[in-house]
Amino acid sequence: MVNLVHVAMQQLVHRLAKMAGLWARTVDVDDAGTVISIWVPKDKLLRAPAAEETETERRKKEEKPDADGGRLSVVLLHGFAGDGILTWVLQVGALARHYDVYVPDLLFFGGSTSPAGGGDLSPGFQAECVAAALRMLGVERCVAVGFSYGGFVAFKMAEAHPGLVVSVVATGSLVDMSRSTSEAMLRRLGAASFAEFLLPDDVAGLRSLFATGTYRKWWFPDRVLRDYIKLMIFNRKERAQLLERLVISDEDAAVVVPCFRQEILLLWGEDDSIFNMELARSLKEQLGEKATLRSIAKAGHLVMLERPRAFNRRLMEFLLRQSSRQAP
Repeated sequence: MVNLVHVAMQQLVHRLAKMAGLWARTVDVDDAGTVISIWVPKDKLLRAPAAEETETERRKKEEKPDADGGRLSVVLLHGFAGDGILTWVLQVGALARHYDVYVPDLLFFGGSTSPAGGGDLSPGFQAECVAAALRMLGVERCVAVGFSYGGFVAFKMAEAHPGLVVSVVATGSLVDMSRSTSEAMLRRLGAASFAEFLLPDDVAGLRSLFATGTYRKWWFPDRVLRDYIKLMIFNRKERAQLLERLVISDEDAAVVVPCFRQEILLLWGEDDSIFNMELARSLKEQLGEKATLRSIAKAGHLVMLERPRAFNRRLMEFLLRQSSRQAP
């Protein structure tokens, strides 16, 4: 039987991405077999870094101002609800007119894989893999835009590679997930674990996930939801491990508070019932004057899909400021 979600992905989502000028590529990011699947501007050729380039040389290169006058690169990082291009399909068209847009699948989503199952499955490892893929594609500076789980990865990229990530946009996310924050969130959601909530194996569970993630309740036929589970929710063991590695102790969360030098936009759905506005305001206070909090009314966790025009407008305003600051 035909998978209706697969047909929609091929005939609608992927077609919209290609209309925006993006092509799907895969990048081998290490010698162990880790592969990142990523949508890239079609005019950007895959290029490997010079073999003799050392880590020190690469970081010095990142610190130099742009000399080619090229367009600002924008990297869109997805959450657990879907792969990269499905999450950001309503953004790529608007963004690609003005910026070089890159949409990776994080490890164990879409076409991205790693033999490191059971190894380092932290947001930091995801960040290193995405950064490596971007370097191989010739990206020297970018704005990292992260949604939910992708926001954690964006912050880790900004912390580890300040020369690569010039600014961050986070929506429905945090810098770190402490044990106490995760427990409070699960109680509020009525779930025993994040894996139970984010990796549903039946129609009722997926319907509940979508209902929690949106302000206006979406309705889909049961068959579409079953097809979505078959197509999108795989690598369950590895994804459950990703969620386990996301949570850190309260002690570590209190000690390890990164000091970001990048400008940060916190772009939130006012009715986000997963990462609510209380968490957003707390994050703004934690990040200090480097961060700006903007909210969008009548939108939940999936704000970029519920209110794409409002989301894109606020995102583009922020990117315009970053472009003017990066201009020679």
